[in-house]
Amino acid sequence: MSKRDYYEILGVPKNADEKTMKSAFRKKAMECHPDRHPDDEGAEARFKELNEAYGILSDEQKRAAYDRMGHAAFSQGGGGGGGGFQDFNDIFSQMFGGSGAGGFADMFGGGGRRQRETVQRGSDLRYELDITLEEAFAGKDVEITVPIAEDCDRCDGVGAEPGAEVETCSTCNGIGRVRTNQGLFTMERACPTCGGQGEYVSDPCIQCDGQGQVRQQTELDVSIPAGVEDGTRIRLTGQGDAAPKRGGGGGRQRGDLYIFVGVKSHELFEREAANLFCRAPVPMATAALGGEIEIPTIDGGRSKVKVAEGSQSGKRLRLRGKGMSVLRSDRRGDMYVELAVETPSGLTKRQRELLEEFAAEGGDHTASPESRNFFDKAKRFWDELVD
Repeated sequence: MSKRDYYEILGVPKNADEKTMKSAFRKKAMECHPDRHPDDEGAEARFKELNEAYGILSDEQKRAAYDRMGHAAFSQGGGGGGGGFQDFNDIFSQMFGGSGAGGFADMFGGGGRRQRETVQRGSDLRYELDITLEEAFAGKDVEITVPIAEDCDRCDGVGAEPGAEVETCSTCNGIGRVRTNQGLFTMERACPTCGGQGEYVSDPCIQCDGQGQVRQQTELDVSIPAGVEDGTRIRLTGQGDAAPKRGGGGGRQRGDLYIFVGVKSHELFEREAANLFCRAPVPMATAALGGEIEIPTIDGGRSKVKVAEGSQSGKRLRLRGKGMSVLRSDRRGDMYVELAVETPSGLTKRQRELLEEFAAEGGDHTASPESRNFFDKAKRFWDELVD
């Protein structure tokens, strides 16, 4: 008898994505599981056919081979699908002793259920938190809202409608994992029937869709320490998802919540570790004659900076202890102020006259050392070309 088309067995189109196929498989697996049809001799054959179809189409390489060659791609067993999957229990019977599903369970210590009696751990969660540079300097207590998985209150985390039974999966015998022979290798993956839980429900809870958990918006208080840098990770132990209640027997442990701190850029300061950098404009007259300018600091204060006579653009001044807080320390970094001498614009008539007089007095650049140095180099360059 020729085999049926795998897509037809699952009831999906050939362009179906992974999510569509998985949903179709789980629905059909619930419908045709042999345990639900004890008097139907053909139920087991149909269930194996369904598993075989999903085993091929859920594997990207096998699916590609099947789309090109059909069932012929696995006629020699090279694809690891087809008859190899159908003879799954026989393979393990030969390798480990026993027979059928029972032998498979005995390999793990008998009954399968004890193999799964390990601590179930919930998923870790990630939360992105953006703060200002000022908040990074001073630290901050914030309240965040996180969607956290908790036990469904309708089914108490079981995933079944009240009164419905949770049944042990006969495909994996409650282990949650199945193995397939891939040539010389044995591959293990989550059981496709129960999704790795070792059991399934015939009547899923309508509130959590059989998952046993729902996400609840939970408010948490978080303390951001002073001195955090962009990308700092804060771990809140036990504040992640609750562990699934179904499918385990050795205890439950919540996951953790990881908060990744992002520090926003600042319009005045640039940060490098614990040090801050600020570019401050200086009037030309102040730079030439000397004087003071007032600089804001990250703590909200003000610092007066002395500008030496004849200061040039690019000169850097250091203000000790005016930088960022150092994480888990009482120390602070430094702040560096880079002077930017500003050329005046929009001059009055009198200001223009004064500058013209200044230019006339300093026509040989004696009052501008950087300019004098540049033109001395330019003169030597021209002289060398003439020679």
